[in-house]
Amino acid sequence: MKKNAIQTLVLGLLPAAFLAVSCSAPVESNIQKEAFGQLSSGEEVSIYTLSSSTGLKARIMDYGGAIVSLEVPDAQGELTDVTLGFDKLADYEKHRVFFGALIGRFGNRIAKGQFSIDGEDYQLATNDGPNHLHGGIMGYDRVLWTAEPVAHATEPGLRLTYFSADGEEGYPGNLEVTVTYTLKGNALEIAYEATTDKATPVNLTNHTFYNLAGEGNVLNHELTIAAPYYTPVDSTLIPTGELVEVAGTPFDFNSPYAIGARIADVPGGYDHNYVLAEGEGLRFAAKLKDPQSGRFMEIHTTEPGLQFYSGNFLDGTQSRGDRSYTIHTGLCLETQHFPDAPNQPNFPSTILRPGEKYESTTVMTFGVE
Repeated sequence: MKKNAIQTLVLGLLPAAFLAVSCSAPVESNIQKEAFGQLSSGEEVSIYTLSSSTGLKARIMDYGGAIVSLEVPDAQGELTDVTLGFDKLADYEKHRVFFGALIGRFGNRIAKGQFSIDGEDYQLATNDGPNHLHGGIMGYDRVLWTAEPVAHATEPGLRLTYFSADGEEGYPGNLEVTVTYTLKGNALEIAYEATTDKATPVNLTNHTFYNLAGEGNVLNHELTIAAPYYTPVDSTLIPTGELVEVAGTPFDFNSPYAIGARIADVPGGYDHNYVLAEGEGLRFAAKLKDPQSGRFMEIHTTEPGLQFYSGNFLDGTQSRGDRSYTIHTGLCLETQHFPDAPNQPNFPSTILRPGEKYESTTVMTFGVE
């Protein structure tokens, strides 16, 4: 197909608002849309490919708002997908492992699915043993978002919106959610916004599994987390309420450590919330590096916490192509407020009230050293 025909095809797939830009801005070349299949409900799912001027390429689908792949150049400019995901839409429906997905209304766990606001008790679904996890049975990873490309010549983006109705999964209040993915050179920014008409807990995040080598496991990856404390958990992974110093423990990543170096000293592997160093606005949270390729990722966030999950429950039943995802083949670094915050008065509040605006930003910057 000739170049002009390709451009015509791509332009025909974009909304009018996206096309209302200067003719000198070649935005049609850095955002493309394609069909990804049909859900069991019959709804059509699309993938949007964002390409930055530095070679970064993100493929994001409107089902679950999930990052399907994120290709990052190495020192020679060769692209490697540094995330875990599936080739087929049906696998995203079949395997709920949250690959790349947006998580809400409340990311992480709420003890027994219960909380109270202003004296009123609420009961959520318990979909993780006795607890509520990642928004319940039909969390935001299981819904079809409304997607709109964001026109920009050098910073392509995708705006996703979802209306979460009062009572959905047991949560109070109608919540209007907007998440915008933007490629900015070597960085991927995720900006979250939400408003409600009734007080409700809100804790939004993204659940991408990373492997900066693009193969093998992540035990040799070196991790740095700027956190003086972590929140220990009980046997069901609910925080005890304590803030414990990481110094002198296997949880101390204030200096870079190989993930596998001390994982045997953490029963079940890492699946813990880190209390990030205090500060205002975007601040450094973590750095992940693959020593073999030299590829690294730095995370900056406005959030007070970071969940480090070392892929403990990957069991080989999930795969992409000829690559099987077994234990520790990927890891998650989820920026967030603390787990079970609605029941922990000493944790930063996650209650959003009418007239307030939930805002959160996380930026992942990639490079080679």
